[in-house]
Amino acid sequence: MELCSEEAPRFVWEGAIPLQIHLHESEVTTLPPPPPALILGPRIGYLPLLVPLLKPYFSSTLPPGVDTVWFDYKGLPLKWYIPTGVIFDLLCAEPERPWNLTVHFRGHPGETLIPCESEDNVKWSFINALKEAAYIINGNCKNVMNLSQADQFELWQSLMKGNMEGYQRITSRLKLGPVGEDCTLKTGSGQPRQALGETDTTGFNRAGRIPVRLYVRNISEELDDLDEATAVDSWDSISYMNRPVEIQKLEVQHLTLRDALKALLPEIFEDKAMSDNQVSSKEEGIQAINSSFEDLRNTEFEETSIASESVVLAKKPKVKLIRIQGIEVDLNIPFFWVINNLMHPDYFLHICVFVGASSRQ
Repeated sequence: MELCSEEAPRFVWEGAIPLQIHLHESEVTTLPPPPPALILGPRIGYLPLLVPLLKPYFSSTLPPGVDTVWFDYKGLPLKWYIPTGVIFDLLCAEPERPWNLTVHFRGHPGETLIPCESEDNVKWSFINALKEAAYIINGNCKNVMNLSQADQFELWQSLMKGNMEGYQRITSRLKLGPVGEDCTLKTGSGQPRQALGETDTTGFNRAGRIPVRLYVRNISEELDDLDEATAVDSWDSISYMNRPVEIQKLEVQHLTLRDALKALLPEIFEDKAMSDNQVSSKEEGIQAINSSFEDLRNTEFEETSIASESVVLAKKPKVKLIRIQGIEVDLNIPFFWVINNLMHPDYFLHICVFVGASSRQ
C-alpha cells in the first residue's frame, strides 16, 4: 500500500469553504445595509488573510476609527491562529454551507482574543508552529530557523496562494516528512534520511514523534442528529491538547489511526472486542477517503461519513465523530497514510474529536 498519495495532498491544498460574511450590525452606517460578502475560504488558510478582500467591500459603510479586525460565529470570537478548515470542522458538527460568519472592524474583545494587527502576525504564528513541529520531529528546529528571508517569503507566499509545488520546494529541505513505516523520514527517492544533527547513515531507524493538535468538543450523548448540537458559546468548552504521538519501532507495522488516538486519549479510547463485520479493512478506509476527496475539492460537496457508529470504541464517554481535513475518517486506516496525506502545511495533524458527554455516571 502506498503511504504517500499524489492526489490526496492536492485535494487538501485545494479544499475551500464557501463563506457568507456579514458585517456586524453595530458597524453599519448606511441604508440599506451592505449584503454579505461571498468568499471561498481556503481550508489551509487563516481568517485574517481574507481582510484584503473584505475591507474594500465594506469600507463605504464602516464608522470612523482604527481597524482591529476579528470574526465571530454565532457570537463566539474565532481564534485567528487556528486554520480556517479546522475551525469549521470543530464548530460545525453538521457542516453549514455557506458558513455564515460575522466580521468586526471595531470593538475587539481583547479579554478573550489575542488581536491580529496585520498579516505578519499570521505569518509568524505559522512559522512558530512550523518550528514547533520541527522540534517535535527532529529534536530541534535549526533548519526552519536557518531559512533565508527569501525562502521564508516564498514559503509564506506559496501558502497564501495555495501553491503546493512552491511550498514543497522549500519544505523538502526541512527534513520533516514524509514518514515511512520504519519511522524514518523519506527523501523523494524513497531512501531514509537522517534527522537534523545526526549522521547520514543509510537505513537509519528510530522511534518517531508525530506532531498532533487535538480539539475535543463535548456534545450531548443523546443526540442522534449532530445538526441539533448546541452551538459553542465559549472556548472553555473545547479541550485543546498539543500531544505528539510517540511511535516505537516495534509498533509501526499495523499502526492505525485508532491506535494513535488510543495513545493520545486513553481516557476516551478503550479496548473493545469487535466482530469481523464491524471492522473495515485498511484498504476500504483508503478508498473511502480518496472518493470523498473529490467532494472536498468541490465546495458544494456532500460529506460522506466513513466512520460508522459500530466502529467507535469508547463507551464512556462515547466518541461521536472524528474529523480530519473535513473528512470523517475510518479509524482503521493506516496512521502513516493519515500523516503523509492529511497533515496541515504547518506539519501538525489537526484532529477534531466530538465526544458524547453522558449525564449518568
